[in-house]
Amino acid sequence: MTLIPKAPARPLAMTTGLTLLFAVAGGAAVGNLYWAQPLLDAIAGDLHATTATAGWLVTATQLGYAAGILLIVPLGDVLDRRRLVVVLMLASAAALVLCALAPSMVFLLIAVTLLGVTTVAGQILTPLAGDLADDGRRGRVLGTVVAGILIGILASRTVSGLIAAAGGWRAVYLVAAAGVVVLAALLWRKLPPLAPKTRVPYPELLASVGAVVVKERAVRWTLALSSTGFAVFTLFWTALTFLLAGPPFHYPVEVIGLFGLVGIAGAVTVQRAGRLHDRGWSLPATGIAWGLAVASFVLSIFAGSAVVLLIAVVFVLDVALQGQNVLNQTRMLSISHEARSRLNTVYVTTNFIGGAIGSAAAALLWNAGGWTAVSLAGAALSCFALIVWALGRRGPLAGGR
Repeated sequence: MTLIPKAPARPLAMTTGLTLLFAVAGGAAVGNLYWAQPLLDAIAGDLHATTATAGWLVTATQLGYAAGILLIVPLGDVLDRRRLVVVLMLASAAALVLCALAPSMVFLLIAVTLLGVTTVAGQILTPLAGDLADDGRRGRVLGTVVAGILIGILASRTVSGLIAAAGGWRAVYLVAAAGVVVLAALLWRKLPPLAPKTRVPYPELLASVGAVVVKERAVRWTLALSSTGFAVFTLFWTALTFLLAGPPFHYPVEVIGLFGLVGIAGAVTVQRAGRLHDRGWSLPATGIAWGLAVASFVLSIFAGSAVVLLIAVVFVLDVALQGQNVLNQTRMLSISHEARSRLNTVYVTTNFIGGAIGSAAAALLWNAGGWTAVSLAGAALSCFALIVWALGRRGPLAGGR
């Protein structure tokens, strides 16, 4: 199967309004993964479980999400994506209602796993946005959609805490369910039926996900950069929680959550990063982003006790990491029109693996050497990414964007 066919005529223009709708819907979908994180104590108390048991809620949701990415997202290449996205959103709304009505921890664990499996609409909307956008605006459109997803990740914890404070933890899931239904209705109204891009039996479709990686060197190069970026991202944000909760800061949970607002500011800033791809500057901009990441981690060594300096590090590092993420994903989805959903499946899955490694490494490094060890490890990983970038420019993407 050829991986680089010319895109056919598009049935719908990707307007500014539709782009924003995709961004909001994608952010709401991925936000479903994180509602429980600030609520674990409240849920454990209400359902008469231990905090350790409640901690499995996050793990179960993430495992369900990984399964949904691998088993459902590739269907975006062979089904009507309008129908697929809306069905998935309604299914995730039903799962959210089950979470709100959960009478026991076991029931809730099953419900959040179903929620993880079904809340993958954002990862189908992203390649769809790439299909609908004109070649000259694809980077800008994808930058906006990806920024919306990132904001959903960063804002969900804060929103969850605010709703829970007003109406309890069950209200969080009910409000989320209502929001998802509204967004599903809007997408159904705004999108026309979208014919499948190819006809492939489901077993062959799943097998072809790996074939994309094997056949395309540019895909492997981009995955190395993107997974390293997510490892660095989760390494930093996990360790930042340890730093802010302990000496010399001793911040309460609600203050720690406010640092996510700095991350949101960074995500908003890099919303325009996709335009650099449209102008042919994707590769040099990616190198600059990793250079900023190295500088941020060097600066962070001295920010362990200075909150103003730490805020500056958070902002610059988030701009660097989210900027390279937008550029990598835009570049990845430009490799093949026919296989965009499968490319996005590979992209998100490898990022998920990288993020898990980064989170685990944060705890080990914190115990071994505290904030300094984390900063040095982040700088080392960023230098590794710079080397991969430099080799990629002369190798699989030589002469490309």
